[in-house]
Amino acid sequence: MKINLVGTSGSGKSTLARRLAAELHLPYIEMDTLFWRPRWQGTPDDLFLAKVDAALNASSGWVLDGNYNRTRPVKWRDVDLVVWVDYGFWRTFRQAVGRAIKRAWTQQELWPGTGNRESFRQSFFSRDSILLWTIKTWRSNRARYEADMRDPRYAHIRFIRITRRAQAEALIADLKSAL
Repeated sequence: MKINLVGTSGSGKSTLARRLAAELHLPYIEMDTLFWRPRWQGTPDDLFLAKVDAALNASSGWVLDGNYNRTRPVKWRDVDLVVWVDYGFWRTFRQAVGRAIKRAWTQQELWPGTGNRESFRQSFFSRDSILLWTIKTWRSNRARYEADMRDPRYAHIRFIRITRRAQAEALIADLKSAL
C-alpha cells in the first residue's frame, strides 16, 4: 500500500504517518528530510523531485509524510490513499505551538545531517516562523485539499479526511485488518 499523509504544519500528520508506517510495517518517508539541507537551505526542485521519486521507487509500499504540492505528479502518480489530517484551527495551532516550544527547548536536530534546529526566536519572533506559516496556510490548505478530493485528475486516489482522533484510530484499525 502507498499512502501519503497531508495537512497543515502542526496538524499531527507526521505523528500519524510514523504510527501508520509502524503498524503496517511499511517504510516511513519524510519529505522534509528529502528537502531540507544544512542552514535551512532547500533542495532545488529538479533534485528534490528526483529524490522523492527515488525514495518512492525504493519500495513497493510506503507511508509518505508531507505536502510539497509541486511534487504531486511524482508522489500521487501511484499512490493508493491520501490521508488528509484536517483538525480544527485552534487544535492545529495549539499542537504547532507545543511542538515549537519542545523543539526550541531540546534543540533536537530536525533532519539528520542538516544541523537544522528550531529556536524560540525563529519560532515566535521571525517572519520565517513555523507558527506564522501554520496561521497563513491553514485555510488555503483546506480549500486546496477539498478541491483535490473533487478533481477528476485524482479520481484514481482514495481520499480520507481525518477531523477527529477517533477517525485516525479507526483508519489504523481498518488498514491493519486489510493486511
